[in-house]
Amino acid sequence: MPAVAVDTHAIVWYLSADPRLSARAADVLDSATAAGEFIHVPSICLVELTYLVEKGRLPATARDLLIGALDDPATPCLLAPLDRRVADALEFVSRKEVPDLPDRIVSATAVALGVPLISRDGKIRASQVQTIW
Repeated sequence: MPAVAVDTHAIVWYLSADPRLSARAADVLDSATAAGEFIHVPSICLVELTYLVEKGRLPATARDLLIGALDDPATPCLLAPLDRRVADALEFVSRKEVPDLPDRIVSATAVALGVPLISRDGKIRASQVQTIW
């Protein structure tokens, strides 16, 4: 399995072995890991995760778990920057299809990297972005 990008909930659920992660998404992430491929975590996910923790929608341990994975060189998680390539890729993620800006940035990160995005988000999955769920 090639490298993949993940949205916020997908990576949190993967790292915490949460059953809300689909079996297919878990298999793809496991396969990418076994093959030595990267799991690209868009940097906006850290911002979104902080926001979700502050709102009480996710426990603080969720952010700690992701930070730990990003800081551990033994894990395949790699922080993908919000850079010019991602900004330019926004034009390929329709605002009509994916109206939420953080979701567009996550999607544009996958587009810029040329990898599929693992996401449960229905709007992203209905868009032109290659997704796995």
